[in-house]
Amino acid sequence: MAKIEKLNAITLATHDMARSVAFYRSIGFDVAKGGETAAFTTLAAGEDALNLILAAPDVPLRWWGRVILFVDDVDAMHRAVVDAGYSPDFAPSDAPWGERYFHVTDPDGHEISFARPLSR
Repeated sequence: MAKIEKLNAITLATHDMARSVAFYRSIGFDVAKGGETAAFTTLAAGEDALNLILAAPDVPLRWWGRVILFVDDVDAMHRAVVDAGYSPDFAPSDAPWGERYFHVTDPDGHEISFARPLSR
């Protein structure tokens, strides 16, 4: 059986590309392809990608899980998200599985988690 080498990208649906691109830019992503007026946008974080695809207005967007992003400073990211005008679901906290983390919900209802392994 072939082995999976790497997760290339995750694609999230949006009803408003400009609003979604603004959100993801505000939390640190760069636009690699597409943008506010595109039907498909690739956002970059280092070598990793997060894609946005424009969904028809009648297509419901449902919660399906979460994207977890490792950052160098969870508390600083929390402040940046709040300063950008967004409301995280809760303040940064230390989880029993060994990470400091918090979640924020993007404008289309996708849950984004920022995390960092706790020092041992």
